[in-house]
Amino acid sequence: MKNISIIIHTRNEESNIRECIISAQLLTSNVIVVDMDSSDDTKTIAIKSNVSIKTFPYSQYVEPAREFGINQAQTDWVFILDADERMTKELANEIELIISNDDSSSPTYYTVSRKNIFGKKKWLKYGGWWPDQQIRLIYKPGFISWSKQIHSTPTFKGTKGELQNPILHYFHGDIHEMVEKTMIFEDIESDLLFKANKKVNTLTFFRKFLGELYRRLIKHRGFMDGSIGIIESVYQAYSKTITYLFLYEKQHKFDSKKSRSL
Repeated sequence: MKNISIIIHTRNEESNIRECIISAQLLTSNVIVVDMDSSDDTKTIAIKSNVSIKTFPYSQYVEPAREFGINQAQTDWVFILDADERMTKELANEIELIISNDDSSSPTYYTVSRKNIFGKKKWLKYGGWWPDQQIRLIYKPGFISWSKQIHSTPTFKGTKGELQNPILHYFHGDIHEMVEKTMIFEDIESDLLFKANKKVNTLTFFRKFLGELYRRLIKHRGFMDGSIGIIESVYQAYSKTITYLFLYEKQHKFDSKKSRSL
């Protein structure tokens, strides 16, 4: 397909980038890797794969680079694929049909479901992990902007469509790596809550942990995914609690500094 580009954002993804590019090429040869100052062999592998390389300053999360990546494409359509995600032939065929349909009333952006596969072994169908819809297929003339805040979504002119075939998302393959990412992301989340003057006390920790555990494990039946589903439910409850522990610490430091200044 000549009228679509695939944008892949990377930061130290040497273990993922080759397979990601190969899967992207099921749809198009127009592949752009937007690298955020990787310190490993990500860029070297991407160069050997004969794709376009663009550089974006390092950020702890990907949203600041999203709009930049979209603007690099010289095609009307773009598809965003993260390094730990894979295009499938079925999805590529579906996108080809959409792009070839020259209809002005068609949607200007599409969501796609993600099959979240724990450690490349277990597809998590429960626990709130499916269908996990993400905005990924974008018609550039309808694109307005993408906020630089973490977990933000883009804005568009036009209507939304929904792709029927999913992408594969190979996530949480390493517990140590999971914890490292949680520390980064939840610290950022706690900053946003602190700036919004969100209050927290010790009871909040129990409420957030038990609430998230109930939501993942019981309400959304995470236990149906077996031991991995249970582990992931407990981990998400832990992750949610970490956010509020960070928030508590920031509020305590702020209150202590304020009281000393009086």
